[in-house]
Amino acid sequence: MKTNTLAGLAPIVLGVPLVLGVGPVQARAPGPGMQLGADAGLHASGRAVTQLATGWRFRKASELDTSADPSSPDFDASGWAAVAVPHTWNRIGTYEAAAGVPGAVNRELDDYRGVGWYRLELPARALAPGRRAWLEFDAASRTADVWLNGVHLGRHEGGFSRFRFEATAALRAEGPNVLTVKVDNTDPAPGNATANTLPLAGDFFVQGGLYRPVRLIETADAHFAMRDFGGPGVYAQTTAIADDRARIEVLARLSNARADRAKAALELELRDRAGKLDARVRRPLELAVGEGQEVRAALDVADPHLWQGVEDPYLYTLVARLRDGAGNVLDTVEQDFGIRQFAIDPDKGFLINGRPVRLQGVGLHQDTMAHGWALTRADVARQIDTIRDMGANTVRLTHYQHGQPVHELADKYGLVVWDEIALVTAWSLDPEAGPAPAGIVANARQQLTELIRQNYNHASVAVWGVANEVDFGPNRPEFLGRGNSADPADPTPLVEELVSLAQAEDPLRAPTLATCCEGTGMPKVPEVADAVPVSAGNRYFGWYYGKPAFVGGHFDALHAARPDQPQAISEYGAGAAFSIHTDNPQGGPHDMGGRDQPEEYASWVHEQTWPELAKRPYLWGRWLWNSFDFATVTRKEGDSTDINTKGLVSYDGAIRKDAFYYYRAQWSDAPTVHVTGRRYRQRAYPVTDVRVYSNAPSVTLRVNGEDLGAKGDCPNRVCVWPGVRLASGANRIEATGHFADAAGGTQDVTDAIDWQLDTSRAHAFFIDAGALVASSGYGSDAFFKGGEAGTADTPRRGRPPLRAEIAPAEQRDALARFRKGDFTYHLPLTRGHYRVTLRFIEPEAAPGERRFDVSANAARVLSSLDIAAEAGATNRLLARSFEVDVAGEGLDLAFTPSAGATKPEALVSTIEVERAR
Repeated sequence: MKTNTLAGLAPIVLGVPLVLGVGPVQARAPGPGMQLGADAGLHASGRAVTQLATGWRFRKASELDTSADPSSPDFDASGWAAVAVPHTWNRIGTYEAAAGVPGAVNRELDDYRGVGWYRLELPARALAPGRRAWLEFDAASRTADVWLNGVHLGRHEGGFSRFRFEATAALRAEGPNVLTVKVDNTDPAPGNATANTLPLAGDFFVQGGLYRPVRLIETADAHFAMRDFGGPGVYAQTTAIADDRARIEVLARLSNARADRAKAALELELRDRAGKLDARVRRPLELAVGEGQEVRAALDVADPHLWQGVEDPYLYTLVARLRDGAGNVLDTVEQDFGIRQFAIDPDKGFLINGRPVRLQGVGLHQDTMAHGWALTRADVARQIDTIRDMGANTVRLTHYQHGQPVHELADKYGLVVWDEIALVTAWSLDPEAGPAPAGIVANARQQLTELIRQNYNHASVAVWGVANEVDFGPNRPEFLGRGNSADPADPTPLVEELVSLAQAEDPLRAPTLATCCEGTGMPKVPEVADAVPVSAGNRYFGWYYGKPAFVGGHFDALHAARPDQPQAISEYGAGAAFSIHTDNPQGGPHDMGGRDQPEEYASWVHEQTWPELAKRPYLWGRWLWNSFDFATVTRKEGDSTDINTKGLVSYDGAIRKDAFYYYRAQWSDAPTVHVTGRRYRQRAYPVTDVRVYSNAPSVTLRVNGEDLGAKGDCPNRVCVWPGVRLASGANRIEATGHFADAAGGTQDVTDAIDWQLDTSRAHAFFIDAGALVASSGYGSDAFFKGGEAGTADTPRRGRPPLRAEIAPAEQRDALARFRKGDFTYHLPLTRGHYRVTLRFIEPEAAPGERRFDVSANAARVLSSLDIAAEAGATNRLLARSFEVDVAGEGLDLAFTPSAGATKPEALVSTIEVERAR
């Protein structure tokens, strides 16, 4: 085991590998369902923990009589709804029935943003002398005010982090204890109660409630600091690794509420997976009165077993005990601990213990269709199991601090984590986007400090994200709140302040951010990437701009411009609807803000993008967007409402899109065979390509029992059988991957899907030219060579297009789109006599300006066609029909501009070809 040695806590230096720290430690969370009595922690651990999960009452403020004060212990809340915590009242996002997502149609929705009240009666609790009580909230959104027996314990602003209030003085030894919590998830607006609470914008819905666990904790007067931004009070890092030794340095923050100083000792132990003691140290000390005392100690570990990501996520247990002068345990903190060293190099990318590791993974929101943000541990585990099954080795936890369960699972399974705060897009509510107000700066600093201290002790955490897409400026999408037309203010000073804070809190992990816009052609973009030591970009080539293949050259340019700064891609992808399909992803334009978001187009974007990213080793990370569909607002796209459909898995976590299996074939060693297009069951054309994602050395295809041969070592792990002819009626498509098994033999893995072809389409082609998604009765544009898609409608970015008036109105959608230019269609017809009908409109040209010829198998059938002259007006149907004999080589329809035309582009809106007899 040879690794680089890290000397001390040296600051990050650009141009050399960035050493990002090792290990760490945090108070071990109680297991699911753990219920501890009043004396449960008064033995070896020194703490008692009571989970406050049941018995809560809840009501929205909008449903209350405003004349009464719900924070009063005498307030009657018996009529409020009974709920369990974690709890959120919000439910957002639906799919259309055609999407086939169970439970998504007509489910009860609630987008209320405002104040909610929670009440809980606790039994009388008498604290023994020298004991203290604390209320701990793992999160409350967006803001929380807490009262116990009418005493206001405090207010917390920020919906994503753990916070604690001391309850010792307010706790009653007799009679019930009434706990009241007021939460508020109102959208920030100037002057309101959440005006300074991040995020101010974002393409996700900020749900309200006590959506993570709440507990009552009893400690001794002397304890590991409970007032430390929700952190554990114990922080560990591995500062050196050699062949046979590792050094773990530990900082403990202590609190002593006694009236006098006292003798004590800090005791640290490191135990291996079997419980064997590998290292121990005892540090005598004198406890000062009050908060803020810091004690440092170190553990030297012989022959350490390193945490090596998914390859070997080995975890020790680190135990920290505070003892009094007589040796009695006052407090204990323990957690799984991984010994490891991260580095980020501008040329080699990401390294774990000196070894390059290609980080490839996904973004993740804390969201499920069933529970919203009130995730159970089982919900989180299912999400992580899905991500691991895809073969990902990293997760970007977006766009705010996530809870402890996902971090614990990442530690356990070796997933490298990007953590970040909720500084998303906007840093001011001022429409002129001036410098960030002091209140927002303070909230950003608070959220970053909480993020770092609460997650410092996780082996999986690699970087601290200080912002996401704050470079939008006036380019901000309309659904996030429109920007101004003036030059945007520069968020760099705020980013630099947060970077300095992150480096002061944790010199061994790099601060980073995700930019949106640098190098994408958007105007007036403030460049903020220079403000962080390592950079990353959200880049949607092929979706919001450009073509997917442009992504490689884009990052090459960034790498060349800043050769000493590591670069990564933090988001890329495309929306994908379950029930909307295309026969050719390049047949027409997709609609980034509307309906035309077929699943096949998203798959094509990923197929084109990933090879560009995979062959650039300097990229320190690659995170696609997103793992799961998730709730947002103001989106009505594809076959859903208020759902961002860029996920590879449905919002309920049950349905995996085709692109999921593309990445499983790329990233996972698990045998993968997946026939694409399983949700496109009713096929438009009798001939189609069959595509299979597989990591098998060879794959065999059968269609309706007929063997169509095997393909081996398929490029990009996409096996394609072109021009497969379907039978009328039911069609069974089966692909079998042939893998080597452990015994040296062959293991076959088969995937099968069913398609249907209507009898009327067995020998016919109905093409909606220029359409990515066809109108009713047609197939989308396919079988063409050359030309480009056009439309008579006026596209609007992120909004439905302005629809042209076209006659006749019942054919409007099909006629509005067209293919234009100099182009040919090759239709793979069988031998026979066919009738061809072509439909046209003229969107803009005057009579005589556009003229073109149409040929069928090289024989001219229409000469110098002038749509405007013959239709008599723009946007009015002109149809032409002719018959043709096909001898067996199919039918070529050529559209050729006439010489001398001032608009030298042929065009056609629909093509219908069916047997004449």
